[in-house]
Amino acid sequence: MKYKAHAYQEYSTNWIIDHTASGLLLDMGMGKTVSTLTAVWQLLFDYFDSVKVLVIAPKRVAEDTWSREAEKWDHTKNLRVAKVLGNLQHRIQALAEPADIYVTNRENVVWLVDHYKTKWPFDTVVIDELSSFKSSKAKRFRALKKVRPLIHRIIGLTGTPAPNSLLDLWPQIYLLDGGERLGKTVTAYRQKYFEPDKRSQHIVFSWRLKPGAEQQIYSAISDICVSMKASDYLQLPKRVDNVVELELNKSEQKRYKQLERDLLLPFANGDIVANTAAVLSNKLLQYANGAIYNENGEVQELHSVKLDALEQIVEEANGQPILVFYQYKHDLERIKARFKQARELENSQTIANWNAGKIEMLLVHPASAGHGLNMQDGGHIIVWFSMLWSLEQYLQANARLDRQGQKESVIVHHLVAKGTIDEQALNVLQQKAGGQEALLEAVKARLKEVAKHDD
Repeated sequence: MKYKAHAYQEYSTNWIIDHTASGLLLDMGMGKTVSTLTAVWQLLFDYFDSVKVLVIAPKRVAEDTWSREAEKWDHTKNLRVAKVLGNLQHRIQALAEPADIYVTNRENVVWLVDHYKTKWPFDTVVIDELSSFKSSKAKRFRALKKVRPLIHRIIGLTGTPAPNSLLDLWPQIYLLDGGERLGKTVTAYRQKYFEPDKRSQHIVFSWRLKPGAEQQIYSAISDICVSMKASDYLQLPKRVDNVVELELNKSEQKRYKQLERDLLLPFANGDIVANTAAVLSNKLLQYANGAIYNENGEVQELHSVKLDALEQIVEEANGQPILVFYQYKHDLERIKARFKQARELENSQTIANWNAGKIEMLLVHPASAGHGLNMQDGGHIIVWFSMLWSLEQYLQANARLDRQGQKESVIVHHLVAKGTIDEQALNVLQQKAGGQEALLEAVKARLKEVAKHDD
C-alpha cells in the first residue's frame, strides 16, 4: 500500500530524524508507528545514521503491530523485522537473525541488557509506550539506564506521558536525555518543581506542582518532544478514525465460514441456527465479537480477540477515559468480566460521573446514546467493540464526544475482525448507507461470494 502521510505525520518523521533523542507524544490512532518506521527506514538507508534498531513495546504490540505495519506499506515492506519474544531459545535465535529491526517486549529488557552487558549492539532504540518506564525504581528503567550511554539515537513514543502526575515524567525524559533537562535524579527534579501536599510530620504522602512549574517543565523538554499537547504544534484533524484489524485463528475462521455457508453451527449444548438474512447477519456479527447466542438462548463463547484488542487500547490510553460501544448483552457482560473498572451507562448520574472524570471506561449501547447526551467533558477516545448497521445510531453515538465543547481530537477505534461481516458493516457506515436495506444487500453479496468460492 502506498503511504500518503498527513502533514502531522511528516512533521513527526522529520522530528525523529532531526533529533538523536526525541519524544513523539501523540494520541492513539494518529500513526505513530508508521511515522517512526518511515524515519527508521530513512535513517538506515538514506542517512546511514542507524545500523541496528531495537523496538521495545507492550507484548501484544511487539508480537504483531510492528511487523504488520512494516509489511503494510510499500516503502517499509522490505525492512527485516526479527521478534525477540518467547522462550530463551527463541529469543537467542531471533537475535542471531540478520535484521534491520529487532522487536521485543518490555518484560525482556532486563534480560536483554544482562545478555549483552557492555557489548550492547543497538545504536537506535525505540520505546513504544514510553510511559511504561515512568517508575525510576522499576528494574526495566534501571536496566535501560545502564546502557543508555551506548545508545546513539533514542525515540520515545506515547500518547500519555504523565496521566497521573508530572512526577511520572522524570524517568521517561531521563532515558531520552540522560538527565540534561529535568535533572540527574528524581529527587532533584521533585525539589525543583514540586512541594509537599499531603503529609504527616516528616512523611510526605503526595506532591503538588509549584506555581508556574508545569509550564517550566513543558518548556524544558520542548526542544526534544513534539509537545505535551499535540494540538499546540500540529495540524490535527478534528476526528481520527482508526480501524483496528484483528485476525481470527484458523479454527475460528473455519467455524465462521461454516456458519456463513450452512447457516448452522453445531455445539453440544445447543446449535447456532440462522434461518434468514437478518438473523444470519446478527449471528455473524456476534461471532466476530467472540460470543453468540445458541438456539436455547445461551451464550456460546468463541474467542477473545476483541477483548484482547480492547485491553491493548486501555493500556495505551494509560488512564485516559474510554467510551466503549457494544451491541449485544453478552458483549457487555464479557467486557465487564475482563475490565473491573468498566461501568455501564445507567442514568444521568453516570453521565455526570463520566463528565467529572470519575469513570475510566464507560460501556454504552448506541441506542442509548442518542440526541441530547453531552459527554464531551469526560474524554475523547471511543471504541466500537461491535459493528452495527444503523448509520443514525453510529453518527449519534460518535457525536456524544465529537461535538461542540470538546477540547481534544476525538479518536474513534473500530475493532474489525478480518474476513468477517465486520468489514461489510464498516464499509456500509463509511459509505453512509446504514440501515436494514444495506444490511440485507451486504449479506446477499457475501453469500454470493461464499457460493462462488464453494464452486
